[in-house]
Amino acid sequence: MPFTTLTLDIHDHIARLTLNRPEAGNALNIAMARELMEAALQCDDDPSVRAVILAGAGKSFCAGGDLKSFAATSEQIAQHVKEVTTSFHSAISLLTRMNAPVIAAVQGSAAGGGFSLACACDLVLAAESARFVVAYTRVGLTPDGSASYFLPRLIGLRRALELTLTNRALSAREAYEWGLVNEITSDAKLYERAEALAAQLATGATQALGGAKRLMRSSLNESLETQMTIESHTIANAARTAESREGIAAFLEKRQPRFHED
Repeated sequence: MPFTTLTLDIHDHIARLTLNRPEAGNALNIAMARELMEAALQCDDDPSVRAVILAGAGKSFCAGGDLKSFAATSEQIAQHVKEVTTSFHSAISLLTRMNAPVIAAVQGSAAGGGFSLACACDLVLAAESARFVVAYTRVGLTPDGSASYFLPRLIGLRRALELTLTNRALSAREAYEWGLVNEITSDAKLYERAEALAAQLATGATQALGGAKRLMRSSLNESLETQMTIESHTIANAARTAESREGIAAFLEKRQPRFHED
């Protein structure tokens, strides 16, 4: 079934997932939320996918929720929002927990749900035009899309509260200085840089990368001893894999590892 609100292109072991409602700033409506979940499921279930690039078509990454569609539901707005967030949250969960690293390539506005989506990605590349704003309380709503989980962990509670309560926008440079962004590039070079980073990650030990992602996430909620127990189980499981055998052999033989055969 073809997508109507986004595109998904998979080749060379990289999934390129692009939000594709540029006429609406790639605002998130119920169709996009459902398709984002379906695309994330496809990426998670496809063993050939070793890296994901998440981007937005046109001038914006994602302007947040589609408030026109919210308002159109009138008295059923609460049910509608629950339906949107159920699919949206499932997509974020899949992207966060899949083995393949997920790179956000952000240009223009990343607001509301778009801000949340960027925060949930493993790595964030920002064009110089990028602007990040929480935006929810400006329209009388509260954060969704994992913002209340990831934002305090990324920048600390005080700064998370400041952005959420005042809705002040961060430039790409400020977002980098605050730890929301890994790297800034020109708008013209954004996708080229995302492709290069994804290609680099796609040559890595995908199962180990996924295990490392999940370890970093779990460390935020566990005690030292519990986290070390999780580490012990995770590295033991990794040691059983063909990836580990190849990585160790390559190290001992003083050559580059070949984790995947094309």
